[in-house]
Amino acid sequence: MKERLLKSEEKAIFALRSLYRTYGYLPYKMSKFEEYDLYLRNKDFLVSDRIITFNDTNGKLMALKPDVTLSIIKNGEDLPGVKQKVCYDENVYRVSGRTHQFKEILQTGLECIGDIDAYDIYEVVLLAARSLELISPDYVLDVAHLGILSALLNEISDDEGIRRQLAACIAGKNRHDAERICREYGASPEHTERICRFVGIYGEMNRVLCELEPLCTAPQAREALGQLRELAGLLEESGLSGHVRFDFSIVNDMNYYNGVVFRGFLSGISEGVLSGGQYDKLVRRMGRRYGAIGFAIYLDLLEALETPNHGYDADILVLYDTETDVRELARQVRGLTGQGRSVSAQREIPPRLRYRRLLDLRKGGRA
Repeated sequence: MKERLLKSEEKAIFALRSLYRTYGYLPYKMSKFEEYDLYLRNKDFLVSDRIITFNDTNGKLMALKPDVTLSIIKNGEDLPGVKQKVCYDENVYRVSGRTHQFKEILQTGLECIGDIDAYDIYEVVLLAARSLELISPDYVLDVAHLGILSALLNEISDDEGIRRQLAACIAGKNRHDAERICREYGASPEHTERICRFVGIYGEMNRVLCELEPLCTAPQAREALGQLRELAGLLEESGLSGHVRFDFSIVNDMNYYNGVVFRGFLSGISEGVLSGGQYDKLVRRMGRRYGAIGFAIYLDLLEALETPNHGYDADILVLYDTETDVRELARQVRGLTGQGRSVSAQREIPPRLRYRRLLDLRKGGRA
């Protein structure tokens, strides 16, 4: 019964917390606010640059946290060979993409920060897939590697403006504009063809690896392709090949992200509910020596997964009065809840209460 009464996001938190603890990720708690300067210095990393601020008693400008990752990086330490493995479920405060108003959003996720290696990358991607699987069996995890994208863009130009335009074309799977931009800026036919073939690459892991092989000629691209190939093998051995796809339209901000990036989707929800990747550049920009990888799940989006049963506040409304035998009332409620039913015991019918069935134990009522 407890499981039936919990909302989708609440059930997810309990299941995910157990999953992460199994892999050694320890719960991390933090304050609801940080100094505003932390977010100002890294505003490009945030989903939205609109932040709720207030003045502390000492005059410092503070902010209700719009992000969890920055706080975790700020409060960690570097040790050779050691990883800081933490998980969290925290509220963040940001503008909702649906209402365009500030909203308190429940977010859960994990971070692996420190001297990370190939195993850590695999483990976090594995946990991202397992997290989606716990919420719904009908899921897809899209994975890409920014090292390949970066190498292909380097072949075209070192102009940041051109690179951004081409990255936007790749994110939008817009081959036509990618070809036009390459032509306008004088890219060679070979490099133009390579970029155009790269646009829209998506699908089963091994098939995509074959498609990438002739495109990855630069040393950086070859190294990234080798990492993807190793990751694909590990994920296949874990039984996830049916749910993981390689999709190079995932283009996170390359000022912060590098290496493997990914996004998770659930059937019935149009937006990605999970987002993550390697963000070594952000970690080093904040003064730490090593790297990091992690992901967040936006639990507010899980409202779309609510089943029709949640159209009711209670399965059964039990009405009683001052003459009802309390023992009989307790026995009836105990029996119904023992059958997995949700019960609301009331002396009057509450306005707007939605219930499936009425059980009237009042004097003269129909039991």
